[in-house]
Amino acid sequence: MTKEELEYKVGALLYTPALYPNIAEKIHDGQFRRVNSLAFCLEDSIQDASLDKAERALLHSLRTLNLTICKQDAPLLFVRIRNPLHLKHIHAALGQDARLLTGYILPKFDETNADDYVRLVHEMNAGVDEPFFVMPILETTRVAYVETRHDALKAIKRSIDGIREYVLNIRCGGNDFCNIFGVRRSFNQTIYEIGVVRDILVDILNYFSRSYVVSAPVCEFFEDGVSDAWKEILRKETRLDRLNGFVGKTAIHPSQVPVIAECMKVPKADYADALQINHWNDPELGVSRGENGRMNEAKVHGAWARKVLRFAEIYGIEE
Repeated sequence: MTKEELEYKVGALLYTPALYPNIAEKIHDGQFRRVNSLAFCLEDSIQDASLDKAERALLHSLRTLNLTICKQDAPLLFVRIRNPLHLKHIHAALGQDARLLTGYILPKFDETNADDYVRLVHEMNAGVDEPFFVMPILETTRVAYVETRHDALKAIKRSIDGIREYVLNIRCGGNDFCNIFGVRRSFNQTIYEIGVVRDILVDILNYFSRSYVVSAPVCEFFEDGVSDAWKEILRKETRLDRLNGFVGKTAIHPSQVPVIAECMKVPKADYADALQINHWNDPELGVSRGENGRMNEAKVHGAWARKVLRFAEIYGIEE
């Protein structure tokens, strides 16, 4: 699978605390059949006092998986580490068992640690047959605060451009941004209704979505014990993610994954318009009537059409 395919294939990335002892068994038994990608988390989901225990559980999980499954039959597997020193420690501890990983998630990525992260990414990929990809998370105060945001995003992008071949996507720490400002959305609200956080997300898209796949932050709701109302807010937020240019979304519970995947399918009208734009055959006119009375222009809708066709290839078309 090429890097370009993997970028979109990550899709709904399911986070699970690495501390859980039966992850390998669930993967082997097919309980994550609908999960394209899974992250063993060693960061925020693990209390500091339990980190050693979580690391041992991670080593056990990957060792077990390496004995029972081949990489092609597993989801894309990632480890979310804590900082550059932790990345170096975990990669060395995994040794040959790291070969099952697609890569690592790099939290709190900004100009204060970017050089260390970049150096380690190059070191990990020196002389390997298959690359270890990374996904930096933008979630620090340097990115959140408007007085430092643009300088930080410029510096971060320069650093990430230095490892472009190893970056699958850029991720956004929505809950971290909410925490910085002491805000949190309620059950029937999307993250786009929190103005200070929405503005951060828009700026991240502006800097990175022209060159990278950018993934949307988590939606916290996965059940309410009474109805499926939580699915509607997740659908609404995921559709807003798509509308604004995000590709994929962090998931915190297996029940979220099929809902996110459903929202990543391409509407039939969009697919028809994308095909028309991508295979334009009018030698004179650059504009035409599309589906549902929408205008298609060959010169200005090309990037959108290519993205739609990539979505359709991986996630399918809405029935």
